[in-house]
Amino acid sequence: MAENATIARPYAEALFRVAKSGNLSAWSDLVAEMAQVAAHPDVLALARNPKVTANQTAETFLSVLKSPVTDEAKNFINTLTGYGRLTLLPEIASQFHVLKNAEAGAADAEITSAFEMTAAQISDLTTTLEKKFGRKLHSTVKVDASLIGGVHIVVGDQVLDTSVRAKLQQMQVALTA
Repeated sequence: MAENATIARPYAEALFRVAKSGNLSAWSDLVAEMAQVAAHPDVLALARNPKVTANQTAETFLSVLKSPVTDEAKNFINTLTGYGRLTLLPEIASQFHVLKNAEAGAADAEITSAFEMTAAQISDLTTTLEKKFGRKLHSTVKVDASLIGGVHIVVGDQVLDTSVRAKLQQMQVALTA
């Protein structure tokens, strides 16, 4: 996957520069939609089919999108299909989202809790995390009962694991060492 990230980075950066000069929000929605469509198994099969030309792949891909497509977006898709890199769109979208967050001074926080959290608990936790990380956070919450208790938080490349499962694993390591 590191190779895909490396290949996708220049595309994401170029797309972000174009998006900044226009409507960043609209571009963000379009890029997310394109990534979702590109990840579909039928689209992946089409993109990898050697009997289908790059132009046919691009036309078919663009016809599936629901959002209005600008000339820049058409050129972008034509470039990706021309180089056989349409399948990189999910990674490109991921990096585009990171660039957008960095521009806004924000980040994504993935919170995994052992139990269902109320909106107030999520808000309080997000506020505390924003103070700790010094930036605005967009939180997504998942429930994983295997944590037993506590939360597991990922912000960028930083991980805070206060779950009971993590503490038990630490105790196991300490006792067996």
